Amino acid sequence: MIQPPTLDAIRRAPKVLLHDHLDGGLRPSTVVELAAESGYRSLPTTDVGELAAWFTEGAARKDLVGYLETFQHTVGVMQSREALVRVARECAEDLAADGVVYAEVRFAPELHIERGLTLDQVVEAVLEGFRTGSSGRGITIGTLLTAMRTAANSREIAELAVRHRAEGVVGFDIAGKEAGYPPSRHLDAFQHVQRENFHITIHAGEAFGLPSIWEALQWCNAERLGHGVRIVDDITLDPEGTATLGPLAAFVRDRRVPLEMCPTSNVHTGVCETVADHPIGLLKDLKFRVTVNTDNRLMSDVSLSGEMVGLVEAFGYGWDDLEWLTINAMKSAFWPFEKRLALINEVIKPGYAAIRG
Repeated sequence: MIQPPTLDAIRRAPKVLLHDHLDGGLRPSTVVELAAESGYRSLPTTDVGELAAWFTEGAARKDLVGYLETFQHTVGVMQSREALVRVARECAEDLAADGVVYAEVRFAPELHIERGLTLDQVVEAVLEGFRTGSSGRGITIGTLLTAMRTAANSREIAELAVRHRAEGVVGFDIAGKEAGYPPSRHLDAFQHVQRENFHITIHAGEAFGLPSIWEALQWCNAERLGHGVRIVDDITLDPEGTATLGPLAAFVRDRRVPLEMCPTSNVHTGVCETVADHPIGLLKDLKFRVTVNTDNRLMSDVSLSGEMVGLVEAFGYGWDDLEWLTINAMKSAFWPFEKRLALINEVIKPGYAAIRG
């Protein structure tokens, strides 16, 4: 009998992560230490264990807006150059320790200027931290700059992303409260990124439905969808389980639009009750370009290896499935084609072959 992949074995497998928020992945101990150093007095507790539990309990309220409230504390301690360098460095170290060989980590520069840093200084600090943390650890990190969809700074952040593309920024994103804040409100920013031949991913189809996905793709030309789970609203199943795709779902599948799926986070924000109920199972069966991601490692108390274990337990996935998900992610990365190909052929495929024995 073939044994299912275990957590320890999955940690050794080369993995690829496309959707991970820097301010959602801090070590709880780092939050406490940075708060003490910066004079931040608003933490609910300074006990590291209690704080870790508080973040996860706060995130698991089945509500995206409530989920986002927990970020005031992580952002609150990320207002100096030194703090940003440290958090980025530790992010790279933690991902590498989990066996991630390529990651795209996103953050919103506009949230880190409360104590006088310029947007460029914020980006430079994070890039420095990623370089330091990834050096010699077998991981490559690309940075995504996120604009807040509830604010009016998206064009400035788009220009910022393009300005730092040679230093490690690989694309542009928008995030935040989805309902009432459609991506088309930021059309100027997306058009600037397009004109500069740069990359776009958009949080869409997480807490809001098909119109958000449609605008992200057909108005804003997103190359990938952050979450995108609500695409299942355009898929119907007959009593025998045969799926019929509506025009938008068919477009997403036909065009191989990557879906940056984050199962545990979606359980916490109320998309579904359990990982076993998550649309990733159906969408993978239908051969959508599915990828698996962490979203916020601190808030959801997850790692990429842990997410994969959850899929093994929920859907019976084996090594072939995990490799398929990993290669999907590497194909979909905003990294130069020849480097993506090299990672697939020289790292990912040999790594999975070695684990299979």
